[in-house]
Amino acid sequence: MNFSIFNWSSFLCLVTRRSFSVFSKMNNVGASSPKEFPLGLDASFEEEYSSQSSLLQDFTSIPSIDKAWTFKSDGGSQGMFSLSQPNLLANKKRRYILSCHISKGSTNAVSFQWSAFPIELSNVSMMIPSPSGSKLLVVRNPENDSPTKFEIWGPSLVEKEFCVPASVHGSVYSDGWFEGISWNSDETLIAYVAEEPAPSKPTFTTFGYKKENSTDKDCGSWKGQGDWEEEWGETYAGKRQPALFVIDVNSGEVRPVEGIGKSLSVGQVVWAPSSEGLQQYLVFVGWPSDTRKLGIKYCYNRPCALYAVRAPFSKLEVPKSGTNAASDVSPTELTQSISSAFFPRFSPDGKLLMFLSARSSVDSWAHSATHSLHRIDWSFSGKPTPDAKIVDVIPVVICPEDGCFPGLYCFSLLSRPWLSDGYTMILSSIWGSTQVIISVNVISGNISRISSGDSSFSWNVLALDGDNIIAVCSSPVDVPAIKYGSLARKASTEASWSWLDVSSPISRCSEKVTSLLSSLQFSIMKIPVRDISKNLTKGASKPYEAIFVSSKPQSRNVCDPLIVVLHGGPHSVSLSSFSKSLAFLSSLGYSLLIVNYRGSLGFGEEAVQSLLGKIGSQDVNDVLAAIDHVIEKGLADPSKIAVLGGSHGGFLTTHLIGQAPDKFAAAVARNPVCNLALMVGTSDIPDWCYAETFGDKGKSSFTEATSAEHLDAFYKKSPILHISKVRTPTLFLLGAKDLRVPMSTGLQYARALKEKGVEVKVIVFPEDNHALDRPQSDFESFLNIGVWLKKYCK
Repeated sequence: MNFSIFNWSSFLCLVTRRSFSVFSKMNNVGASSPKEFPLGLDASFEEEYSSQSSLLQDFTSIPSIDKAWTFKSDGGSQGMFSLSQPNLLANKKRRYILSCHISKGSTNAVSFQWSAFPIELSNVSMMIPSPSGSKLLVVRNPENDSPTKFEIWGPSLVEKEFCVPASVHGSVYSDGWFEGISWNSDETLIAYVAEEPAPSKPTFTTFGYKKENSTDKDCGSWKGQGDWEEEWGETYAGKRQPALFVIDVNSGEVRPVEGIGKSLSVGQVVWAPSSEGLQQYLVFVGWPSDTRKLGIKYCYNRPCALYAVRAPFSKLEVPKSGTNAASDVSPTELTQSISSAFFPRFSPDGKLLMFLSARSSVDSWAHSATHSLHRIDWSFSGKPTPDAKIVDVIPVVICPEDGCFPGLYCFSLLSRPWLSDGYTMILSSIWGSTQVIISVNVISGNISRISSGDSSFSWNVLALDGDNIIAVCSSPVDVPAIKYGSLARKASTEASWSWLDVSSPISRCSEKVTSLLSSLQFSIMKIPVRDISKNLTKGASKPYEAIFVSSKPQSRNVCDPLIVVLHGGPHSVSLSSFSKSLAFLSSLGYSLLIVNYRGSLGFGEEAVQSLLGKIGSQDVNDVLAAIDHVIEKGLADPSKIAVLGGSHGGFLTTHLIGQAPDKFAAAVARNPVCNLALMVGTSDIPDWCYAETFGDKGKSSFTEATSAEHLDAFYKKSPILHISKVRTPTLFLLGAKDLRVPMSTGLQYARALKEKGVEVKVIVFPEDNHALDRPQSDFESFLNIGVWLKKYCK
């Protein structure tokens, strides 16, 4: 494919606006006033707050690499990297672009010439290059009821600008899940997903209900609320139904896609291959919601399917005799034989439609599990039909052999993931405790691990540059670095890849951080399963993993205090990639034991499914066995152990301090699951409580009207059952807008601890949801974690 030359430097100067923040301090304490300390502090710890906050600021300022694009140009390629960095004063993420010119030498060398400075993006929600690279769509989502702005950029200027009023649609979805924006092949139309327009609400006056239409400016009237509408749970509060629209790039006219009913939420739209004179189609993912919309964030167990629907603006195919093709606008379900289908991608020649599936999650009700990859031969000459054969390209791996491919765990796809042969896809996937880059031959199903296999670093593909790969690589003690992969030689069965280091300003950090990280090391440990029973599957009997981060060996024979770090989910995984927050804790002089207990992703489907119905026992025992493992190896002092976890990791944290009350000197719980009997009636995912408590019987047992028998079972699985034994000082970090694990569950547990005299500290973030990832909240959280652990573990 040929790409037009695009002057990205000119574009960046025009599309963005620089802004600078100045940090300042104010001291309003009068000279005669007694010394006052912030809530929760005393004189002995104010200095600790000051010292740790300075170090945390150094880690917080390290940028994150979010996306990348490449474009062909004279003498090589141009690269554009989207970066983000917390803006603490504004309590938002600062987003900016750093561009470069990529040139390749004759000896397989590559050179990146970076622009002098990054350019900040202001109020830009999304940027989507056109297929040729000659145009760029910039979307600026509205605030309040202002219009959504669409800008079409050429090489050095804005060619078109359109404002779409709220009466047409609301914000364009840019969340990475429902999100979908796709240019058609001739770059005249753009399909996208946005909030449907707000429904009209009833108007009332002093005389009662007003029948005729009324404006907001009418005196003596007010708008009522109307019917309540179900939302998709956590992070989607206040978001209206995602719907499908198409905008004409030349005229700015926007049309909704017809035929999609209210019971179907849409996302991830792409244009289907088009033929001259025939109707154009859009392929999208649809999530049905006839009854309740259960929380969808991180939940792959929601049934979904691929659909094809006629696109507006395009030419109609001539209807056959006796039919009216023009009026047949209902979408066609393409994947009726499979319960889950998402991330549709067409092959470069348009002959194959690839997609991922989470049918293991849908069938078992585990919120995430092993994925599979499928294809449909796209050979429709007219309207797509629902009887297309679905071919399994990568099936679910039940129990991997040691060292072999553990199954597909892929949570994002490049918009164009293809090498030039047209049948090789490049994906990022989880492999044990690491993320790797793999190539997949979509015809044969052959899989190759192409990222470097001689280290325990984690890799993520950012973009393809022809048949080369731009990736990011990091570890718990190494900040993200850019790598450039080239196909070195082709053997008879698989390709060989070489990876070059790319010097980049993105990887730079303060001298203090560099020095501290250089004194650390990490390894991935295999932890044998204790007490293997006959009832365990082969996959559930295999060792699980833990990432151990520690200081490099020194002459002193003293172990640093140990923090046991536990991921949520529980069907998630902690990767051997860089985490600013955990690197900060390591740099304070702690070892980290990051446990991927059985039930984590990346180890095969039997390992995932083994935890369903066994939470609070199997996962707790796995964590205790991992702790004993490092103690037996002389890597941890049993008197200086803390535990830290969020969500299900908070469930484990509070279980551990109850089931092993003498083992932990301190604990930290972020939005923890403490009482399933309370959570089941207040969470956006009550089905999670049933699946994790009752296992394979959870799906058939689920009801919105929880029985007394079920409530008793939930209580007996919960950490609150063991609260009478807890003595560990515990810090609670809670988000007041958490819909996943509502704040009431953590507060109930914290209050019960206070009641029995246990040292407790609670910090509530009024505007935060489950993730606690707003910049100020994240900063204050880990600053308090550092000071709390210093108080009890050092």
